[in-house]
Amino acid sequence: MCRLSILFSGLDTAVSFLNFGCSKHWSGTMHLVRIELTNFKNYEAVSLEFSPGFNCFVGNNGVGKTNILDAVHYLSMTKSFFNNSDTLSIRYGEDYFILKGLFEKDGSQDELFCAFQKQKQKVFKLNGKEYPRMSDHVGSYPVVMLSPADSTLISGGSEERRRFLNMIISQYDPAYLDAHMRYNKALMQRNRVIRTGGFDAESMLEIYDGQLVPDAELIYRARHALTENLTPLFTSYYARISGGAEKVGIRYRSHLAEGDYMQQLFSSRSRDQAMQFTTTGIHRDDLVFEIDGHSVRTSASQGQQKSFIVALKLAKYALIRKMNGFAPALLLDDIFDKFDQSRVEEIIRLAGSGEFGQVFITDTQQDRIHRILDNTGVDFKLYRIGRQGIEEEITNGRKKQGAQE
Repeated sequence: MCRLSILFSGLDTAVSFLNFGCSKHWSGTMHLVRIELTNFKNYEAVSLEFSPGFNCFVGNNGVGKTNILDAVHYLSMTKSFFNNSDTLSIRYGEDYFILKGLFEKDGSQDELFCAFQKQKQKVFKLNGKEYPRMSDHVGSYPVVMLSPADSTLISGGSEERRRFLNMIISQYDPAYLDAHMRYNKALMQRNRVIRTGGFDAESMLEIYDGQLVPDAELIYRARHALTENLTPLFTSYYARISGGAEKVGIRYRSHLAEGDYMQQLFSSRSRDQAMQFTTTGIHRDDLVFEIDGHSVRTSASQGQQKSFIVALKLAKYALIRKMNGFAPALLLDDIFDKFDQSRVEEIIRLAGSGEFGQVFITDTQQDRIHRILDNTGVDFKLYRIGRQGIEEEITNGRKKQGAQE
């Protein structure tokens, strides 16, 4: 049996061992029916309808395939997967972008609207009603992205790995997201006091320490629990992908594991003032990735690092599916960078049998991905993208006449 077949066939069994108190039985369905982009990245105006199964975007590098996946990510997470600035998502020469999406979940349809204009606040609406806070939307339409940019999980700084934790937990735990925003606000205020000082600096530090501690403890518990539940899934997936030749592991490292956080904040004040920032807390957390007892960053081959990242993302997918009760959308950017053709074909075949929910794929070779889709018999839409936009639309092997230019 193909190693990926073994990998995914055990997904439900593996997830069933998770022990999250708020987890839900997996019985729901969700998919994106339609999306409209206006002045988003390289697109002036485009409207696309999607299959509940596979949706493929093919074309040369640089034509905007990944931008469509990022638009889907925006509608799910209220922000880009690739950068933190909304301004960077505005088409060159314009001063705003608009995204619209129609989601279907458990038989009901919801219209999403996202707009951003330079120098103004981003607007996000559900069925015409604006969210009081965009964080209220996160987790309603979950998504998991697998991209070549994921290499920063290993090569990047600790903020990349904290982001990985945050992106998982925030999609099923609104209290975590609220605590994280409060913590960051109090941390920013505490750092300002450290830098500017003043006659009341000590009393202000006490106030902000009191605000930091309860949220830091909530975040620490959530991250610790996630790591404990993610690790066995991850190690199982990695063994199946790689053939089990290496022993891999994940360790969660946090100052809060060292004892009373309030006392740590008090004891570190002199050091904080010397460094001009808060030197202890969950904003310094990290994940330590290991292979055979050594750092993955310095000791793993390129192939081992790819397998490591794929296993992490599959574990993430399984956890979110379990917690929310339905499958997230799976976005596979440049999938052949991660898998060879036989494994891609196996993923598509498994998706057609219900292992995944809705899947979005980008590829540079239309013949390759089209052949795989035809051979596996899954429901799909394929869009060929050129420099002028959508050049061809194919649904289950049939071309649509009069595709958008």
